[in-house]
Amino acid sequence: MTSANQPTRLTGHSLEKQTSPARVLDVGFWGLTLLLAISAGAVLIWVIAQTAIAAMPAIQQFGLGFIWGTTWDPVNNIYSVLPQIYGTLVTAFIALVIAVPLGIGVAIFLTEGFAPNWVTTPIAFAIELIVAIPSVVLGIWGIFVLIPAIRPFFNFLNSYFGWIPIFGGRASIGNSLLLVGLVLAIMIVPIIISITRSTFEVLPPYLRNGSLALGATRWETILRVLIPSGLSGIVSSVMLGMGRAMGETMVAAMLVGNANRINISWLRPGSTITGLIASQFGEAGRTQVAALMYAGVVLMLLSLVVNILAELVIRRFQNIE
Repeated sequence: MTSANQPTRLTGHSLEKQTSPARVLDVGFWGLTLLLAISAGAVLIWVIAQTAIAAMPAIQQFGLGFIWGTTWDPVNNIYSVLPQIYGTLVTAFIALVIAVPLGIGVAIFLTEGFAPNWVTTPIAFAIELIVAIPSVVLGIWGIFVLIPAIRPFFNFLNSYFGWIPIFGGRASIGNSLLLVGLVLAIMIVPIIISITRSTFEVLPPYLRNGSLALGATRWETILRVLIPSGLSGIVSSVMLGMGRAMGETMVAAMLVGNANRINISWLRPGSTITGLIASQFGEAGRTQVAALMYAGVVLMLLSLVVNILAELVIRRFQNIE
């Protein structure tokens, strides 16, 4: 006869009964997340495969010469995209040169006690507002507001720094690679600010306190402790911003000038892959559509290379940490 105070022993069968609902939930959640992960990968593979299939006639006809050539002639069905590759990389580079120091600086200002509370909220709201602005609106703003405002500055660069090839030649009165880079920088700055700010906010407090306790100034703490510790997050934000800059369509189509040539000068019009596709897809014939799809494949490969490099850089800095 069992005593009333004696604890009840759970057999394996009863324990399995009590834990089976939790096990079912765990297995179900694991299966659901696995399905979602596989679905995301399958959609990506499907998009790439369909684009490559549509581009196959151009791939077979033009081969790798499509990447190295400089002629885009729909009349004679001769296509190549080296000027567009050059314009895509140059505009993304200009955007990063402007946006990276600005984004990191604003993130430091907001997280490291430089900004009073009444300033932090409006700046954060403005950052979110920039993200919400449609790219076509930024393109219209660039045409009617930015071009007239920035033209004297471009003329100044051309007059006094024209001996530098990127500012040489005759400055364009309107569309140019540098103009596109400026607008793209405005578009990607919020991405860099948001991710870098989140990176600084999750850093352990003892990093700041320990550095200050050892006699480092605030700037020495930021430059020698916080930035190296959060470098993987900063690199991630930069690469995401670069991906956005390389894939932006409307701003490039409206402001780059769509000049099918390689201009060393950033003050001259150029062309990008996204701008080329957006401006010519609507009236393209069969061969031209295949060539545009081939250009899309090239853009995806460029993005893939950028993401692989970003992953390698992030892993390297994580290993150092």
